Amino acid sequence: MKSNNEIEVEIESIGFEGISVARLEGKAILLKGGALPGERVIAVITKDKTNFSEGFIKEVISKSPKRIEPKCEFFGTCGGCSWQNLDYNEQLLWKRQHIIDAYTRIGKIEIPNIEFVFPSTDIFEYRNKMEFSFGSHRWLTPKEINSGKEYTKNFALGMHYPGRYDKIIDINRCFIQPEVGNQIINSIRSKAINYGISAYNYYKNNGFLKNVVLRFSSYQKSVMAILITNPVEKEDEKAFAKWFIEELPSDFDVIKSTYWAVNDKQSSVANGVVQVSNNYGVLQEKILDVVFNISPFSFFQTNSVQLDNFIGKILEIAKLTQEMIVWDLYCGCGSITLPAAKQVKKVFGIELNNSAVEDATKNAELNKISNVEFYQADLHSKSVPKLLNSIAKPNVVIVDPPRSGMNENLVNHLLKIAPDKIIYVSCNPVTQARDIALLSDVYKVNVIQPVDMFPHTYHVEVITELIKK
Repeated sequence: MKSNNEIEVEIESIGFEGISVARLEGKAILLKGGALPGERVIAVITKDKTNFSEGFIKEVISKSPKRIEPKCEFFGTCGGCSWQNLDYNEQLLWKRQHIIDAYTRIGKIEIPNIEFVFPSTDIFEYRNKMEFSFGSHRWLTPKEINSGKEYTKNFALGMHYPGRYDKIIDINRCFIQPEVGNQIINSIRSKAINYGISAYNYYKNNGFLKNVVLRFSSYQKSVMAILITNPVEKEDEKAFAKWFIEELPSDFDVIKSTYWAVNDKQSSVANGVVQVSNNYGVLQEKILDVVFNISPFSFFQTNSVQLDNFIGKILEIAKLTQEMIVWDLYCGCGSITLPAAKQVKKVFGIELNNSAVEDATKNAELNKISNVEFYQADLHSKSVPKLLNSIAKPNVVIVDPPRSGMNENLVNHLLKIAPDKIIYVSCNPVTQARDIALLSDVYKVNVIQPVDMFPHTYHVEVITELIKK
């Protein structure tokens, strides 16, 4: 198969990042374009390699009965929702299949029957945090190009085109955030244009406006709005930041706090050093009757309506008792630690991010939970055994690492400590399966419970119980 060749194939499966998988004479063909299993397509080959080929979908010849009309006009261009054209129940089946494939093909682990994916209560308007980017290079969608209209191409506020940090799709409505978020974003865009404020240019690292972050509390029914910019160079830039801090909340009663932060690095990452804040109240969320204060850039699970189900499943599988000592590794702001502390003798939480540890400590004080200790430490460093050996030996270890999984140093130390039970929580079944394979001489998989925290995407949270053989 040569580049630009057109072939007709049938889609067999769907993989990560919305990739559709077909086969021709036994060779895997990885295709972009959102085609679904069972559909016949015309595909254009862009790369041909020894073991697989890559390409994109030019035309869907026959459609799957599981295909639905996506609600969002930006679907297929914006990378936020890769499965919005697939029936939700079918999404859950494929997420389960991804876990089976990761465990059996990559980890080569003997597993029990995997539970069905616990569905999300809401499949739209579920995200409690959205990061939007400003850009001086607007990416026009096929619909916009074919409309014949003239568009301003040097200003956009929306989402990155997949794989392009320099190109921004101008989005006026996102269906996975609360509707009030769309109203706020459109107001900010309109005001920025009226003020004549420049958007960020990734290559030149200039332009004032970089990001807007919205954080939503389903517990309080309130919003935190964060503006991230380059340093001020003009008076109108300072005036716009002042408008954002002081006047935007008067247009939206739901906004209880506003922040202006500066990030002068050549980066599209949505964080910075806070310059000014205007707080009418602390943004809070609640998990299993534990209240959490949320700071502007702290990590918190993004699906608030599913949090009680998710954390509740972790604790249910762990089968905690009042006599137990528990370690919560990669504990973040304590979203697992503090609910667990209500059921056990003591919990030790360890986290790399210092601000998260500070948040966790304050949240423990806020809820009058005294049987917890938090430590700031790099769990992947060679020195971490010294810390772990200094605290009480656990009955249960809960690990919830980043997508990259655990480091071999930590895996080896867990094998030395050998707690009765490990609860491994992960949003990446591939690295989770890899790590569990490293633990498999001592531990066997007892329970696998997936929970859907991210409808319309390929992401899934997996709660796995490991017990000693």
